[in-house]
Amino acid sequence: MANPTAAMLVIGDEILSGRTRDSNLHYLAGELTRSGIDLREARVVADDHAAIVAAVRALSAAHDHVFTSGGIGPTHDDITADAVAEAMGAPISHRADAMALLQAHYDRQGMPFNEARQRMARIPEGARLIDNPISVAPGFSIGNVHVMAGVPKIFEAMLAGVLPTLTGGAPLLSQTLRVLRGEGEIAADFAALAAEYPDLSMGSYPFSLNGAFGTNLVIRGSDPARLDAAMVRLTGLFG
Repeated sequence: MANPTAAMLVIGDEILSGRTRDSNLHYLAGELTRSGIDLREARVVADDHAAIVAAVRALSAAHDHVFTSGGIGPTHDDITADAVAEAMGAPISHRADAMALLQAHYDRQGMPFNEARQRMARIPEGARLIDNPISVAPGFSIGNVHVMAGVPKIFEAMLAGVLPTLTGGAPLLSQTLRVLRGEGEIAADFAALAAEYPDLSMGSYPFSLNGAFGTNLVIRGSDPARLDAAMVRLTGLFG
C-alpha cells in the first residue's frame, strides 16, 4: 500500500525577498520521511490572499496532507487563516477556546489582550486547534490542511503535536555510496541498476572536493532487504 502524500506551502514576502531563509521545509521533510508520509510538493507564495487560496485548494486536492507555515500572527499581513478558511469553504471568527487561551496567556504576562493579539484567535469553523507550547497562539487543522507558525521553533513544536494524529506508512530509508568518479562515467551502469530495482528510487548527486570531482549515489526505499541487495550490487559496480 502506498504511503500517504503531503505538500508544504510556505507563506511570506520575507521568504521570497531573501530577507528570511526558510528552514521549515527542510525540517518537515525529515519528520515526514520518518513518519512514512511522502512529501511530494512544495510551494512558496507571497502574502497575497488570492495566491494563498489558490495554492491551498490545489495542494489540498492533490495530496493527503498540506502543511503551511507563516502568516498567522497579529499584524495586518498575517492573512493565512482567512485565506485558508476561504479555500476550505469555512466561515471564520474569533473562537472562544482560542480567545480563552490567549487571554490567560497575556494576563499572566501582564500585557493587554488588544485587538491585534485577538486576531490570532480567528479560527475557521470546524477546525481543530494545534497546540503551541511556546507562545500559546494556536495553529489549526481543517480538512487535510494543517496551518502552523513560520517561526521555526514554534513550527517544530506544533508539528510534534500534529504528526502523532496522522496515519503514516513505511518510513523511507536511504543508503549512499560515495565514488570519486563523475556522473558521466557512471551514468549508464547506474541507470541499468535502477531499471533492475523499479521499486527503489536511485539518484546521483555530484560534488567537488579539493579539486577532485565525485558523485554520491543514493538509493531510497521502504524495504530494508531490497535496499541492502541493491547496495551490494551498487558497491560491486562502483565500490
